[in-house]
Amino acid sequence: MICDGRGTPLKVVTTAANVNDVTQTLALVDGIPPVAGRPGRPRRRPDSLLGDKGYDSNPNREELRKRRILPVISRKGAPNIKGLGKLRYVVEQTFALLHQFKRLAVRWERRTELHDAFISLACGLICCRRLKKHRS
Repeated sequence: MICDGRGTPLKVVTTAANVNDVTQTLALVDGIPPVAGRPGRPRRRPDSLLGDKGYDSNPNREELRKRRILPVISRKGAPNIKGLGKLRYVVEQTFALLHQFKRLAVRWERRTELHDAFISLACGLICCRRLKKHRS
């Protein structure tokens, strides 16, 4: 899953159980829909991408830089980037919001399309709740 700085889910990809997350990094970044808000053309790319040590990969870093995205990812074997855990908490919080929908906590559907449909509904409900909260 990739989300913005406030924890709003932007794109979710379903993979098999034992697939490394780093293999889906570019698919998630490329799948971000246009985000409107300010006047002008909607943004399609983030300025930077935060990730933990599991996303440390030189080919991914190079591809992100080609897309003019700054990778803020800790290197394996190096000390953690100060304050990255606080920012990473936003993603974990969004996963917790998705797991509040009991059907998504454990995948029971055999067909990926059904599971993806439920995830899309859950993400839509999370976005709707955030909009209602923001307006009031």
